[in-house]
Amino acid sequence: MPTIKSAKKRMVQDEKRRQVNVARKSALKTALKKVISALASKASADEVTALMREAESKIARAKRKVLHSNTASRKIGRLAKNVAKYTKEAAQK
Repeated sequence: MPTIKSAKKRMVQDEKRRQVNVARKSALKTALKKVISALASKASADEVTALMREAESKIARAKRKVLHSNTASRKIGRLAKNVAKYTKEAAQK
């Protein structure tokens, strides 16, 4: 345990930030799973697009502190590629 006041404050702040980061990372994983399961279950193109938009937003927010920016860009790119392929196939039917 820290004895200096500023170190105590820093410890409290770090724990708060850690909790926010854990929650953000969990929400990000959930959003990605929703998009992937919607693609697998052949959901409507509109629904998949809406889920993709939500997941992309969460990835962009996580890019600041939770994910490396290249990792976030890679996740968005791969997800967008899969959604675009899915919507194109759905439009042809």
